[in-house]
Amino acid sequence: MLWVKAFHIVFVASWFAGLFYLPRIFVNLAMVEPGSIAERSRLLLMARKLLRFTTLLAVPALGLGLWLWLGYGIGRGPGNGWMHAKLAIVLLVIGYHHGCGVLLKKLEANTLHRSHVWFRWFNEVPVLLLLAAVVLVVVKPF
Repeated sequence: MLWVKAFHIVFVASWFAGLFYLPRIFVNLAMVEPGSIAERSRLLLMARKLLRFTTLLAVPALGLGLWLWLGYGIGRGPGNGWMHAKLAIVLLVIGYHHGCGVLLKKLEANTLHRSHVWFRWFNEVPVLLLLAAVVLVVVKPF
């Protein structure tokens, strides 16, 4: 079980690294000067590649987490309300990841015109989600 847990942590950390950086690319895209086609194209390429790689990291993170939950019974039974809250956080992370993909498609189509400030705030969401998940897993407040 410890090997599964260790790899789960590695893949979750890697997944979040991508979720931390992808919106930062969006910030840079929002700051590109009109007419800077090469810079915009380069940033879009980086974002597409990072989203693809981040998605590949999410799959084993989720699969290993499911294995720990269902296979080893972690978080099941009485006194494990924290796991329900953590699963809600996981659903929010998946939704955020999907939202990044939607935003990228709109940025590629040049139909999304948000400010770099909006993207900076959007960039803080995964930090808060990771903080909540870690506190729930370590502290197990309920």
